[in-house]
Amino acid sequence: MNERFPWATILPFEGKVPRIHESAFVAPGARIIGDVTIGPEASVWYNCVLRGDIHRIEIGARSNVQDGSVFHVEGPRPDTEGCPTIVGEDCVIGHMAVVHGATLEDRAFVGMGAVAMDACRIDAGAMLGAGALLSPGKSIPEREIWVGRPAKFLKRQSEEQVEKIRFQSARYCELARRHLAALNGTAEA
Repeated sequence: MNERFPWATILPFEGKVPRIHESAFVAPGARIIGDVTIGPEASVWYNCVLRGDIHRIEIGARSNVQDGSVFHVEGPRPDTEGCPTIVGEDCVIGHMAVVHGATLEDRAFVGMGAVAMDACRIDAGAMLGAGALLSPGKSIPEREIWVGRPAKFLKRQSEEQVEKIRFQSARYCELARRHLAALNGTAEA
């Protein structure tokens, strides 16, 4: 049992142990397995699965992985070294998203129910809209919004829209502190 997060499943796999920064938050029901690194003030919410069994998963500082999301990886094959899942800083991953062997640069946004597949890249300040499917190997350039199944370019984001991603990241940092306090029985009445 994990002493910091006794309500979550945090498991080693084949000698790889999850590394969770002391200021990060892991909610009840989350499953974190194997080669997973969770950075400062990052949060993994209720019933998420981060399975780093055949490659690594990295979650950057202040990024949040919201309820029910699934992160996995593509392991090495004869034709590829595989695809880790790498999430930069201040990223927002909406509820029920699937990120599989993809890279998200700082301040990337993945909407609710969206899917980012193997070898995808979402550049800084870019957004994959709710319910969208980013096919293997596709990239969303910096500050672009892509929507649909398969995802296609919609428009460029303004600085104001990118600031909303920063706001959401900061909001989730504060929300994580409040949930942790409530779970530890230290919340103010």
